[in-house]
Amino acid sequence: QVQLVESGGGLVQAGGSLRLSCAASGPAFSRYAMGWFRHAPGKEREFVAAVNWSGPDTYYANSVEGRFTISRDNAKNTLFLQMNKLKPEDTAVYYCAAYSGKYYTGGLDFKSWGQGTQVTVSS
Repeated sequence: QVQLVESGGGLVQAGGSLRLSCAASGPAFSRYAMGWFRHAPGKEREFVAAVNWSGPDTYYANSVEGRFTISRDNAKNTLFLQMNKLKPEDTAVYYCAAYSGKYYTGGLDFKSWGQGTQVTVSS
């Protein structure tokens, strides 16, 4: 089972940018599609984005489409989430997760999760 560690969260003003990273260790990172989720206080966990095992096929929630970009570097076992034009409603703990297969087909069949990184966007 792949182990995941997120980093890159922090405090940013509305309109700013952050880049999250997710370092993977364990069985081959490239075996899995990967995703980002977020969880804000008082809300349910929300899907943010996913990428297939080799890229470039990507998938986004409507709320982040056009502002966030998911990518991966299989040579470095790392997943990224570039977040631009951040809004206060993007404030949440962000988690990366490994999917059950190489191709993301929707749903919540993610098998491994990181511990999360806090993103706070001030207005």
